[in-house]
Amino acid sequence: MLQVTNISLAFGGRVLYKDVNLKFTKGNCYGIIGANGAGKSTLLKIITGEIEPNTGEISITPGERMSVLAQNQNAYDNETVLNTVLLGHKRLMDIQKEKDELYMKPDFSEEDGIRAGELETEFAELGGWEAESEAKSLLQNMGIEESYFDRLMGELDAKLKVKILLAQALFGNPDILILDEPTNNLDFKTSRWLEEYLLEFENIVIIVSHNRHFLNKVCTHICDVDYGKINMFIGNYDFWYESSQLILRQMKDQNKKAEQRAKELKEFIARFSANASKSKQATSRKRELERLTLEDIKPSSRKYPYINFEYSQEIGKEVLKVENLSKAGMFKNLNFNIEKGQKVVFFAKNSQILTTLFNIIIGSETPDSGQVFVGKTIKMTNLPQNNNAYFENNTSSIVDWLRQFSQDQNETYIRSWLGRMLFTGEENLKPANVLSGGERVRCMLAKMMLEQGNLVILDEPTNHLDLESITALNKGMVNFRGNLLFSTHDQEIIETVADRIIDIIDEDKYIDFTGTYQEYIEKYSK
Repeated sequence: MLQVTNISLAFGGRVLYKDVNLKFTKGNCYGIIGANGAGKSTLLKIITGEIEPNTGEISITPGERMSVLAQNQNAYDNETVLNTVLLGHKRLMDIQKEKDELYMKPDFSEEDGIRAGELETEFAELGGWEAESEAKSLLQNMGIEESYFDRLMGELDAKLKVKILLAQALFGNPDILILDEPTNNLDFKTSRWLEEYLLEFENIVIIVSHNRHFLNKVCTHICDVDYGKINMFIGNYDFWYESSQLILRQMKDQNKKAEQRAKELKEFIARFSANASKSKQATSRKRELERLTLEDIKPSSRKYPYINFEYSQEIGKEVLKVENLSKAGMFKNLNFNIEKGQKVVFFAKNSQILTTLFNIIIGSETPDSGQVFVGKTIKMTNLPQNNNAYFENNTSSIVDWLRQFSQDQNETYIRSWLGRMLFTGEENLKPANVLSGGERVRCMLAKMMLEQGNLVILDEPTNHLDLESITALNKGMVNFRGNLLFSTHDQEIIETVADRIIDIIDEDKYIDFTGTYQEYIEKYSK
């Protein structure tokens, strides 16, 4: 068990959280969520002892071992891949080192023999004799071939290092596993393997992640870092989000009868308790959910942008047709015809391939050969992955920045669109060139909504967005009745939005599949 007791932390005059009390127990997976800067990763650093809180303490059941996903990818550059994984169990490696030193002594004494015996016993209890085999198995499960095991970490690509450091954190069956953004830079196959691994993991897992699919799949509890407090909820991310929104709606309707509110909550909880994500804890979680009352669920203080794509012109029979499109080093003889209402996700091993394809479709780049035919009724609106051209060297306020894309020039009207994207009051007077990455994307989304295109193109739209904005974007994409072409690493968006997949495998090969992502995986991952 891990207990957080009366933890408080402030930086300067800013209180990050105050009097936080949490208990993490065996067999559960806890997702830490919160707005950017709320203190999610800081909480992990307090738990691991990297940061000292102003007040309070962290207590762990004696004898339990904590393992942490290393964030510094270069920390083990002088170690071999296999040894890096083994170093995830520091006590085991310390024992191995001491054993080796004892056995190498030329004047090995009786006292040394007694000590060696003690070490051998502890080594065996910790699984030392199976350690190398377990480390190799973890690496192979993550797609790391045996030929890499004796190579130095410093020689490897960053994406391989991420997998190896993850194997290091998982190694040795730790009692407490701390993972900060574990799916960043992981391919889908490794992410799915990690999900299944954590579903069967029997100890404590604490995760910070912006990956909603991952949080929904593995979490049994959600810890919401919100306005100086950390509240713990039973269930996965979707349960936390939907229940929070339900209670918020009910609180706004003061005239709703208590009986009706209780009925809605009971039906809602029953729906989620039937879909417990972790099989071994399903029965106990179901009982916990059934015991919940209205008072147990608190609405979040955080706000969500309102993203709703609408189009001004109906879509005709012809939408978009690509014939024999080629671009050297990227794709060759690419052919597809987009039908009315389709929402198509594009995959490629390199995101630049998809950026180039989207640029050719909107007309800002030319192909080496081939043609793009756009239907007469089609009006495109586009969110590029790199939006620097829209903001750099632009010192006008964001009200004036957005005004250029609006037919209605009235300031109140412009501010109402910015308000949907959570820009209020003085924030609307910010110069466009000082906006953060997330603020820029929200401005671009406001622009797109104003343009009312019926063919929306989104190139990695979740880049720079927080969890709240990603959730709102996902909802907007699901509800959109027009055509969508998009690329993303967000699996939840892929699974809930796409009804067709175009996967550019290499320059000479692509797959065009009509169906859901799950159907695609079932067909092509075998």
